[in-house]
Amino acid sequence: MPDQELYSVAKPLNREPPIRELVSSFITPDKVAYDRNHGPFPVLDPSTFRLTVTGLVAQPLSLSLSSLRALPQHTVIAALQCAGNRRHTMRTVVKEVDGIDWNDGAVCNCTWSGPLLADVLALAGVELKQGDEKHVVFNCECADVQDDKYYGSSIPLGRCLDKKSMAMLCLEMNNAPLPLSHGYPLRVVLPGIAGARWTKWLDRIHVQPHESGNFYMQKDYKILPPHIDTKALAEAHWPLVPAIQGLPINSIIAYPAANSVLPSTSPIKVGGYALPQADDGPVVAVDVSTDQGRSWHPATITTPTEPAEKYKWAWAIWKYTLTNEQARALSRDTKIWSRARDRGGNVQDGEIRWNFRGVAYNAYGETGGLTVEGARTDARL
Repeated sequence: MPDQELYSVAKPLNREPPIRELVSSFITPDKVAYDRNHGPFPVLDPSTFRLTVTGLVAQPLSLSLSSLRALPQHTVIAALQCAGNRRHTMRTVVKEVDGIDWNDGAVCNCTWSGPLLADVLALAGVELKQGDEKHVVFNCECADVQDDKYYGSSIPLGRCLDKKSMAMLCLEMNNAPLPLSHGYPLRVVLPGIAGARWTKWLDRIHVQPHESGNFYMQKDYKILPPHIDTKALAEAHWPLVPAIQGLPINSIIAYPAANSVLPSTSPIKVGGYALPQADDGPVVAVDVSTDQGRSWHPATITTPTEPAEKYKWAWAIWKYTLTNEQARALSRDTKIWSRARDRGGNVQDGEIRWNFRGVAYNAYGETGGLTVEGARTDARL
């Protein structure tokens, strides 16, 4: 467990694992899973902890951990992905962006367990009426953050009350108590929604007529138009752009790493992960190209995809072995690409969509600059 005393508002814990380690297992161990924070870890006493439910509710609630455990418990497998995942590629391939320099590892795939948010809201007497546009706000009011008094997010009420969405108040991660670095004792888990909405150290739920007014909802984690390329221009444009909810379909190549020298004695293996778009999973296919997209070849998905409802929010781990012909044609100029397709029919199209915050990047997964031991770097193999 990270030492919470090392982290502060000025220096919060933000880290991602080595990408090869990340794709070594379908379920990401908590010690491997990335960390994204806007301040220090709060240390909460589980014996006195209370989750308050307030706002447009018939019955305000103050719930202990034991009362949350007494509700029906559910488990979901879902990928948690930072909206800024792959930001480094957008920054280096297109132009500068504003944000932490994430590579491809700001994502994890875990099991999450706890009571459904719908059941807790039912205890508070919350109902969805026709034409209702209420929102459910998730706050961590017990910790300082960089850009506001506390961290807050929200999603529409309708999704929260739909049990099929598996929106959850999470008590366990990977069949163990939620680690401190991932929000102990309680976080919200929102499958199919960007990680920015999965508030950690959750201590207040508030139902209101509009989405959260928190900085991280209103002035961050939004896809600004491409002509907005400074903070000054962004300031005027934030209110005009919706907050990110779901993220687009994606895939990355975890290995071989770019500019690697590969052994000449073994087949060249390519692999990585793929993510479905929002609620449209699971991923049903991943293709690989070694000729700039002129031809595509099916990779093997090595992780479960059926039953589809169980894995609709999970990532897929995939592998592909270059044919002898593809290996012989390999040169430093070769780019290997990956693209994913999900059950909803979404296909990664390779388009590079730049935005000032560098969020939701989903151009083709890519590696290149590869050579084989003993081969001349200026000649095709």
